[in-house]
Amino acid sequence: MYVVATPIGNLSDLTERAITVLTQVDLVACEDTRHTQKLLQHLGLRKVMLSVHDHNERDRIDQVAQHLSEGRSLALVSDAGTPLISDPGYPLVQALRERGYQVVPVPGPSALITALSAAGLPTDRFLFEGFLPHKAGGRRERLEPLINETATIVFYESKHRILETLEIMTEAFGTDRKACVARELTKTFETFYHGTLADIQAALRVDTDQTKGEFVVMVAGNPEPITASAYDTEKLFRLLLAELPPKKAAAVIAELTGENKKSLYQRALEMQGKV
Repeated sequence: MYVVATPIGNLSDLTERAITVLTQVDLVACEDTRHTQKLLQHLGLRKVMLSVHDHNERDRIDQVAQHLSEGRSLALVSDAGTPLISDPGYPLVQALRERGYQVVPVPGPSALITALSAAGLPTDRFLFEGFLPHKAGGRRERLEPLINETATIVFYESKHRILETLEIMTEAFGTDRKACVARELTKTFETFYHGTLADIQAALRVDTDQTKGEFVVMVAGNPEPITASAYDTEKLFRLLLAELPPKKAAAVIAELTGENKKSLYQRALEMQGKV
């Protein structure tokens, strides 16, 4: 099975090798058959397609394995970019490798790498977080442990949540944290916004047309991280537990040190002899 990267916007970005593989394989396993059909039509190809998406992927494993065992070749594609990178494919690839089938990567476009290459932010180290949770509370909880991260942090976001997400990021990381937001990569209206989180948020609010499309949000790492060693955590616990319940004390210390809130809560319970 070939894992084939497909264009994230501009069809000219499809590699010669990807075209060769798509031409030669017996089947194409794809996230959305309607979307992939357009790509195949562009290439003048007619292929048997098999839908493999988040809701049926595990159920397709045996079917794909059966095709491979009978000597057929398959190409796994997502709607855009590289499969498995915030797209379906992981359970399938994992299962096929465990069963001894050959899985061959066919590299190509990826919104993650494309955005980073032109963002003007440090790329020697970066942390890919993908899509944040749908609910605002979940997004805040996911961002909290990242406040003291020193590497560039990369997120994907949709048009429906981009403004709210930037607002939550501004609250979490601070108004002055450097960032870059890439919109509609490789497409006609490709746009990069540079500056602080507050600057970018304000720019997008001015022109609501700029909140349409798909987004890659890149946040610079914390230049002055506060590490747990900067605090006497045990002393903080003794002081706070005298005045606050364990959960609240753990939340305050997590905010100060960047340590995991759940781990701190467990320590608070242990210190109070409740576990």
